[in-house]
Amino acid sequence: MSLDASTTADGERVYTDRTQVERGAEGPFYVVFADADGSSRWGYRCGNCGSFDTAMDTMGRIQCTECGNLRKPDEWDAAHE
Repeated sequence: MSLDASTTADGERVYTDRTQVERGAEGPFYVVFADADGSSRWGYRCGNCGSFDTAMDTMGRIQCTECGNLRKPDEWDAAHE
């Protein structure tokens, strides 16, 4: 596993794995780890704008709060809309 080290806006050191990707509407979301060996998952990085400021809901929807890039949930029910 090859991880790219980066620093978040809060000064936290995190590691992006560009091989683990979730498709977004504007660009991919990359899996981010809290450690260099990739054993502690931290969150996602937006491939559209590079932001670490992303959110995931209980249905698996991922959204970048900076640019609005969105990954739709795996399963959804119209009642949740």
